[in-house]
Amino acid sequence: MDSMTSQSSQASQTPQSPHTFQVDLRGLVDLLSHHLYSSPKVYLRELLQNAVDAITARRAEEPDAPARVRLFAEGAALRVEDSGVGLTESDVHSLLATIGRSSKRADGLQEVRSDFLGQFGIGLLACFVVAERIRVVSRSARTPDAAPVEWTATDDGSYTVRTLPDEARPEPGTTVHLIARPGAAEWLSHARVLSLARDFGSLLPYDVRVGEEAVTDLPAPWDRPYPSPATRRVALARHCHDLFGFTPLDAIELDVPLAGVRGVAYVLPSAVSPAQRVGHRVHLKGMLLTERAEQLLPEWAFFVRCVLDTDSLRPTASRESLYEDETLAAVREALGERIRGWLTGLAAGDPERLAAFLSVHYLGVKSLARHDKEMLRTMLPWLPFETTDGRLSLEEFAQRHPVVHFTRTVEEYRQVAPIASAQGVGVINGGYTYDSELVEALPSVRPGTMVAELDADTVTAHLDAPDPDEELALAGFLSAARAKLDPLGCDVVLRAFHPLSVPALHLDDRSSRHEQARAEAEEQADDLWAGILGSLRGSAPRARLVLNHLNPLIRRIGALRDPELIGTATESLYGQALLMAQRPLRPADSALLNRAFIGLLEWATHSETGSGEGGRP
Repeated sequence: MDSMTSQSSQASQTPQSPHTFQVDLRGLVDLLSHHLYSSPKVYLRELLQNAVDAITARRAEEPDAPARVRLFAEGAALRVEDSGVGLTESDVHSLLATIGRSSKRADGLQEVRSDFLGQFGIGLLACFVVAERIRVVSRSARTPDAAPVEWTATDDGSYTVRTLPDEARPEPGTTVHLIARPGAAEWLSHARVLSLARDFGSLLPYDVRVGEEAVTDLPAPWDRPYPSPATRRVALARHCHDLFGFTPLDAIELDVPLAGVRGVAYVLPSAVSPAQRVGHRVHLKGMLLTERAEQLLPEWAFFVRCVLDTDSLRPTASRESLYEDETLAAVREALGERIRGWLTGLAAGDPERLAAFLSVHYLGVKSLARHDKEMLRTMLPWLPFETTDGRLSLEEFAQRHPVVHFTRTVEEYRQVAPIASAQGVGVINGGYTYDSELVEALPSVRPGTMVAELDADTVTAHLDAPDPDEELALAGFLSAARAKLDPLGCDVVLRAFHPLSVPALHLDDRSSRHEQARAEAEEQADDLWAGILGSLRGSAPRARLVLNHLNPLIRRIGALRDPELIGTATESLYGQALLMAQRPLRPADSALLNRAFIGLLEWATHSETGSGEGGRP
């Protein structure tokens, strides 16, 4: 690593000596600006943090010491003054000009810094992201007789240190002067400094101002006293709108004393995808750490956005996200308990607000209920499901039906729902996210409830078999129909069911669909893959076309004697049943529909030859 020779200059107070940085400063600045930090704005956070750390260290020994930070934007320059513990010349060399050193000092300043930036050895040098020159004037509160010390550094890797007369800094504390890099002056403007200071430091425990404009706004909105709960809700809703840009459905208190966490979770007013991870604002001891913390809450709590302050969580090296450790895992679990408790409280005492919440975020609650039996038991009367009886809760549905039937996919539900409903069989559509898991978990919180997956065999078993003599009379027709659909892997059965308007019903299950897909892939594969796929052939039940013997059209088609016409009619019934079930069509199915349509047109216009009229049913 190249060392850079420091500049020397003569000062009237004390002679100066050259020093060297321990790293290539230009490379460090490039690392900070392009790789470690997401934006140059973090320079102001570093300045505020150093000032707050210094005040905290001084107050640990002098509880009544002044606690103020002042920022003055002056064109392309910025001046930051604090009333903190200050630095001696030794501190300057140890803390400002050495990168990566692990100090063993046990004084208050180093102990405080270990909780913040000092543990990373970056400190003030991060300001080189926007500055080409940094000047620090400091006087130590611990060594009152020590003269003020000045540290001046430039982005070419050089720095000087000298002592100053007492009048240069009469009181303990530190003043930092920044001179902007070319093209970075806007970052040091008054408007930008004020905006950044309020964003980063609104919850800092000390008096921070930019010029005469206040930065801190304490107590935090969630810690302020309000005359009534309604007033509190209005105030927090206003805070949410100002901070996040939306008016929440509700606000959830987040208070975890053992983890040093205080804050609020705002319930989003519109539905979001469970896969969409919203960012949360996390303040660390008052300083904004990140506004994009994604791992703060359990995955199921995607319907809230949080803002909180903590003194227990660890930041990463960039101080822009949280370090994943046991403490964060414990906080995440505790915050999840708070949100779960809020839901339980709504269910017990405020059903109207709960209904309003579930109308938007029922998916999040279902996600939680999958793994939490108490939550499932609490939410049973409230969570909506699509059923053949309409939109009902699991509790209502289970009260109506001795056996809770469900399908695992939306396609299967669409296949069987009209027929099952007409036969008095209740069915829940379990094809939506989490629904089948919740239905299967129902017996664990409602003992005695019977749950069964509804498949093609179950549906067929609930349909009435026709009179044996009538089915025997249609044996020729059924044989021809079966032969026609056999290449498609589909059987034909005759049943009597309602509604009468449905001529045919296509039934299959996942295993039969998998077998069909395997057979199609085998036909299109080369010899090697065809052999491999052939070895995977299973004994899955075949799909079936269930003809409704009560339907007048089926009775007329069953009376046909022309094999070709029977085949065309069978293909037409098969295609219509597929379309009614809203199933995706395979190439073979599409070809069959086209062939059946053309066949029907030819038969309908064939009367000109003298053979069509007599053959019509």
